[in-house]
Amino acid sequence: MAAGMMYQSGPSRFQSTANMGGDDWLTAEHMTGTSIMAVEFADGVVIGADSRTTTGAYIANRVTDKLTPIHDRIFCCRSGSAAATQAVADVVAYHLNFHSIEMGEPPLVQTAANLFKEICYNNRDDLTAGIICAGWDEREGGQVYTIPLGGMLVRQPFSIGGSGSTYIYGYVDAAFKKGMTKEECLKFTAHSLALAMNRDGSSGGVVRLAAITKDSVERHVILGNELPRFYEG
Repeated sequence: MAAGMMYQSGPSRFQSTANMGGDDWLTAEHMTGTSIMAVEFADGVVIGADSRTTTGAYIANRVTDKLTPIHDRIFCCRSGSAAATQAVADVVAYHLNFHSIEMGEPPLVQTAANLFKEICYNNRDDLTAGIICAGWDEREGGQVYTIPLGGMLVRQPFSIGGSGSTYIYGYVDAAFKKGMTKEECLKFTAHSLALAMNRDGSSGGVVRLAAITKDSVERHVILGNELPRFYEG
């Protein structure tokens, strides 16, 4: 809307529209209003996310890395307040590192997920944090745990989160099948995130993917001009 005058009832009937909402983004909280996803497969997990961070309607960062390493084979995908989710991830990584040293072995994915759950639940009135914790360990193999707003914890064969996830529930329900290979999971995740980014104004940028197995963590980036294309009418 162009700057001008807006009519109001009352003693002062006209108000300048030049500065209405113009500086809100300067003080608004940074949000990873976002699209995140994780899928289990036989040998590990695939995780993925878009890369847009918003401050209100302003795009504060278009190449954010929302796939955060917690330990060698454990990652989390972050949605919500950027500051809150970064702080929670740092605290979990700190405690998990000490736990691993005390136990003399790599930590379990479930242990990391429970740490996320404890922090998010105990601070549920103050945190805006939706987390997907995923990784591989010797006991259970690949695992995906969801910690939504409020601090609930549930394991799922796949999980989606963030503002963009609301647009793709139908697609993931139809496209998911048990026993997918790593390549099929990468394709499934890339297509799901591309669809979410196409519809959600708070999601965008590039798609970052990671395949976590016993032997390695493979990172992939799909640039904006390389994303799968779908109907955009």
